[in-house]
Amino acid sequence: MVFSILAAMVSSSSRTRAAATAALLVAVAGCAPQDPTPTTPDTVPTAASCAKDSLKTRTPGKLTIATDEPAYEPWFKGDKPDSGEGFEAAVAYAVAERLGYARGDVTWTRVKFDTAIAPGPKTFDFDINQFSITEERKQAVDFSAPYYLVRQTVIALKSSKIAGKKSVADLKNAKLGAQVGTTSYQAITALIKPSVKPQVYNSNDDAKKALQNGQIDGLVVDLPTAFYITGAEVTDATIVGQLPQVGAPEAFGLLLDKDSPLTLCVSKTVGELAEAGTLKQLEQKWLAQVAGATELQ
Repeated sequence: MVFSILAAMVSSSSRTRAAATAALLVAVAGCAPQDPTPTTPDTVPTAASCAKDSLKTRTPGKLTIATDEPAYEPWFKGDKPDSGEGFEAAVAYAVAERLGYARGDVTWTRVKFDTAIAPGPKTFDFDINQFSITEERKQAVDFSAPYYLVRQTVIALKSSKIAGKKSVADLKNAKLGAQVGTTSYQAITALIKPSVKPQVYNSNDDAKKALQNGQIDGLVVDLPTAFYITGAEVTDATIVGQLPQVGAPEAFGLLLDKDSPLTLCVSKTVGELAEAGTLKQLEQKWLAQVAGATELQ
């Protein structure tokens, strides 16, 4: 995973943290700091209106899904979205299947992140590429309900005393650090509550240096950033694990053209997958088990 999450890191650094809760996710609600309401009109689509034959896709009977190129792990495996392997690839096919599209009915196209979020007509039915739901972006595009709420994660050098720990309690005596004013710092103080005063840094770059120099036992960052740091920047570091959800996390949504006729049905489908536990199962498989970001108990 040397180049894992490069695309996510680039976008993550520029994303506004969006408010979301699990209840909103199940209720098919969009999430953003200013407006925790759905990103679509209040109309609830019917089963008939969301049937495959009723959906106005770019190509009748087909579903065109976009992502960036290259597509990085653990979101996509081997830069092959059509394999269905990797968290976002699996989510995309789960949405397609629930809408009535078989594997053979799905076509993948590649669209750069910045192009996808820009105003203007799209070359896809929906795009999946770690897009944070923000009020600013909703002026130009539509979003589905959230398919993923970003978790805070502890990383450490492989030689650290907390490497391999399995629970939040195991971190009580650790010297931890995070960027000032972030959800990461809030996770330390609200969840871990270490006996040693946590260290605060002006930037993640400063925090990474402290980790590399052994000044802290572990660093708390969001999961996409954790994948990038351990895969490309501090290769002798490892992900200790994901922390329980805290505060108002960043939320990822499927991106559609502004006022797309598909938005309501796609959003409804994502909500149904959340309620059925499917999204959680895919998260456990591709992010926790395959990618090694286990959940700290």
